[in-house]
Amino acid sequence: MRAAVIQFGGSNCDRDVVHVIEEVCGADADLVWYKDGLNRAYDAIVLPGGFSYGDYLRAGAIAARTPIMADIIRAAEKGCLVLGICNGAQIAAESGLIPGVFTINAYPKFLCKPAYLRVENTTSPFTRLYSEGEVVRFPIAHKEGRYIIPAEELKRLEKEKRIAFRFCDEAGNVTASSNPNGATGNITGVLSEKENVLVMMPHPERAAEEILGSADGKKIFDSMIAYVEES
Repeated sequence: MRAAVIQFGGSNCDRDVVHVIEEVCGADADLVWYKDGLNRAYDAIVLPGGFSYGDYLRAGAIAARTPIMADIIRAAEKGCLVLGICNGAQIAAESGLIPGVFTINAYPKFLCKPAYLRVENTTSPFTRLYSEGEVVRFPIAHKEGRYIIPAEELKRLEKEKRIAFRFCDEAGNVTASSNPNGATGNITGVLSEKENVLVMMPHPERAAEEILGSADGKKIFDSMIAYVEES
C-alpha cells in the first residue's frame, strides 16, 4: 500500500501518521503538501489531525475548499481509501465525503484524554481486523468534535451499518456518561456509502504502539494494508 498523507498549514499529526504507516506497519507513505495536489495514484489518502488554517471560520471549513480536495473527492469516487482523523475528519465532513457535521463540544472546551470506543462495523476496509463489539482505547484531542446528524440521516447510517465507532465505557456500554463531547448517538467514526471513506475524531496513530499506552489503533492501518493487498 502507498498512502498520501496530506499536509495543510497547521497540520501537526502528519508525520506521526507517516511513522505509523512506514515504521510500524511496513507500508509506504508520501507527505503531500496541499498546494502540490495529487500527482500520482495512491491506494489510500490520509487527512491527518491538526489545526488547518488555524481553525478560522470553523474547523476544516477552509481546507475543505482548497483545490486538492477536488482531487481527493475524485479519488474517493474511484474507490481510493480515505481516512480523516480529527481535523481531517472535519475537513472530510465539510467536503461532503460523509453526511453530518462536527461542531463545538457540548461542554465547549478542548478535550485531550483517552477514550473508549466500541467497534460497530467490521466489514469496512478500515475495521476488518476488529471484532464486532470490541472495545478499544484511543486518545481524543478536539474542541469541535461533536458529531451531529439529523434523525432521518442517523436512521440511514444505522440501517446501512455505516457507524464505525461509538464512544463507550470500559465495559462497552454506550451511555450518556461515556460520551465526552455530546455527539449524536455517541458516534465518533462514520463510513461513506461505499465504505471506502472513514472519518473519526479519535487518533489511531497515537494508539499504534504499546509504548504509547495502547496499540489498538494499529489495526486500522493494518486493515487498510490487508484490504489493498487483497484488492
